[in-house]
Amino acid sequence: MFDNIKKYLNDDEWRIHIYDQKINIVNYIDIITLEDNRISIKYQNGIIVIKGKKLSVNKMLDNEILITGIIDSVEFE
Repeated sequence: MFDNIKKYLNDDEWRIHIYDQKINIVNYIDIITLEDNRISIKYQNGIIVIKGKKLSVNKMLDNEILITGIIDSVEFE
């Protein structure tokens, strides 16, 4: 049980969760572009480019970001 708690607290694995008009990214490295029609996020294996309309950051923590808006595409570079 303690191993599971320790693993949860020290989680550094990158993850992306895509919902209806929301994208949650965990353990990202940096925000490269922050515009209302394009957001670029650097993660450990490259860059995620989110394109759409009225994109905004609704939650931002040290290692987690929640982006909402009308999402047209998500590209991995």
